Amino acid sequence: MIEIYHLYHQYGNDQMVLRDINLTIDRGEFVFIVGASGAGKSTFLKLFLREFKPSQGTIKIFGRDLARLKNGEVPYLRRNIGMVFQDFRLIEGRTVYDNVAFAMMVIGTPQREIRKRVPQVLTLVGLEDKVRAKVCDLSGGEQQRVGLARALANRPALIVADEPTGNLDPGTTLDLMNLLRSINLRGTTVLVATHNREIVDLFKKRVIYLEDGRLIGDEQKGFYARDH
Repeated sequence: MIEIYHLYHQYGNDQMVLRDINLTIDRGEFVFIVGASGAGKSTFLKLFLREFKPSQGTIKIFGRDLARLKNGEVPYLRRNIGMVFQDFRLIEGRTVYDNVAFAMMVIGTPQREIRKRVPQVLTLVGLEDKVRAKVCDLSGGEQQRVGLARALANRPALIVADEPTGNLDPGTTLDLMNLLRSINLRGTTVLVATHNREIVDLFKKRVIYLEDGRLIGDEQKGFYARDH
């Protein structure tokens, strides 16, 4: 699903943020991306969304070379990628239904399909009783579940989560990660960038280690801490 060859990225004239990354991620994998602040995790994920092109090298997702995509093709790429953010990025003052429906409206989904699909994804994340609640009245954990429901709304093949548990308490963190695991078991590929060593060690999934922009480790059933 994801192929990366000799990937480098640099912002302007600043130092390289990513250096000579090479890896592949197969359909249906669950992968943690770990490393200290500044290791390049967020840049790595933004490249997957084609927020910008890599300075050098190749990223292929769904068989498409992202550097070669025309600007008009980028929205079609993103329809197949669900993004979950640390800061939720919900539409304040609107309902749970509205926030999830919006992700479908922007790609032209018919209203009939939206009315059918939104309750389905809210049930999947355990928020079926919050359809008409305003997101500003929800707890942090509930807001993140809305963010996950929004990411799932268009049935993406890939979920990308950037520090999704950074603003959550330990119990809510575990609930959210269990949701991501259950979604992965349904066949969706999941990538999670995180600082949360307890979750990484508990779930024992594939772990990719970044340090100063370099890939320094890639282990199946890995742990957050390792000897390099």
